[in-house]
Amino acid sequence: MRPMQNGLLERSLAAVWHPCTQMKHHGDGDLPLLPIVRGEGPWLHTTDGSRLLDGISSWWVNLFGHCNPRINAALKDQLDRLEHAMLAGFTHKPVVELSERLSALTGHALGHCFYASDGASSTEIALKMSAHYWRNLGRPEKNGFLCLAGGYHGETVGALAVTDIALFRDAYGPLLRPATVLPSPDARNAATPLAAAQTAAAALDAHLAEHHGTTAALIVEPLVQCAAGMAMHDPEYLRLARAACDRHGVHLICDEIAVGFGRTGSFFAHDQAGIRPDFLCLSKGITGGYLPLSVVMTRSQIYRAFYDDTTARGFLHSHSYTGNPLACRAALATLDIFADDEVLAANAVKSARIEARLTPLIRHDAIHNWRRRGMIFAFDVMADGGFARRCHRAALRRGLLLRPIAGSDGTAVYLMPPYILDDDETELLCLATADALREALTT
Repeated sequence: MRPMQNGLLERSLAAVWHPCTQMKHHGDGDLPLLPIVRGEGPWLHTTDGSRLLDGISSWWVNLFGHCNPRINAALKDQLDRLEHAMLAGFTHKPVVELSERLSALTGHALGHCFYASDGASSTEIALKMSAHYWRNLGRPEKNGFLCLAGGYHGETVGALAVTDIALFRDAYGPLLRPATVLPSPDARNAATPLAAAQTAAAALDAHLAEHHGTTAALIVEPLVQCAAGMAMHDPEYLRLARAACDRHGVHLICDEIAVGFGRTGSFFAHDQAGIRPDFLCLSKGITGGYLPLSVVMTRSQIYRAFYDDTTARGFLHSHSYTGNPLACRAALATLDIFADDEVLAANAVKSARIEARLTPLIRHDAIHNWRRRGMIFAFDVMADGGFARRCHRAALRRGLLLRPIAGSDGTAVYLMPPYILDDDETELLCLATADALREALTT
């Protein structure tokens, strides 16, 4: 290890508390801490001169590569115009144009964009908006929330209350207002994906028939529950959930923080079900992986319930950097790439190519529950508790960044690469994954 690299790591360990990490694992060297100096395309370059293929899009945010020239150019232009202004009492072109274009992508069914800086904040906004809507309608008792088994919606207190992953929520249980956890439509839960969707939807409908009078909303991650080990479900669940919510007078919140912007094969994941939610949460890929930004979109009917002479009936929620012009401009550049490059069609070809190249791996005896949805690929491995970390380290030695996660059926190994891989990079992604898996299973 070079002196510069070693010095940077020591400084980081002394000064930085890294997210979602048991810091002792870095301190004792069991989990490598990687010093990154620059990014280019799908590659992350480290201080020792090596590079890593970003097989997980830097926690699912990067769509079109690091230091993308078009997004860079947009940000450089915006830097000379306006870096930030508060959005309370002010507005600016990037936030207006982004809001208009996002609404158009929903066929103008959703709009009235409310901005924040991260996914968990958008969850908080949607939950608060839903409960406040019912309060403004004279139904304050409708303040309960429903979520799905294995669901993840963020780690702030409100978002954690509708998250069903014990590792994240157990330590903070006394701080949380409990939500009702309903069965997941995870396709692994039944003989067929459709059967799993129908069974889960029936449980939802039965619960709403009894409890709709005190329920504000159901929150779901459409098609893929990412933190649950990339648990995937049939679009039929969304269709049935939308119908049940309509039938019982309950809001549907679609959390597309991780699965929006083409990840599942359609621009919005819920597009595949032919429905629209009452609230749509977006973040991660919205800026192409550049800057923190999230947004909640909703229906005009909901917006009108807050439009009143009485200040207290308004939605009095705010963040200092709401609608930041730089972040909005990055998002606009990202939308331009989608519009100009026929990204979804190209992704369909790339997705099929990746699956084909992974076919020998899929047949490995240790692998089960292979699944793919758009540009998300996953499979489960039954192995000991140290497998995930061994697989991570083995992939690093082969120039690939992977982070297997615990799932309901073993350890889930997943690929969620940027959309820009060429043939050689795709080959490396697949071969390095296969080699890392074999090493991790035999050591």
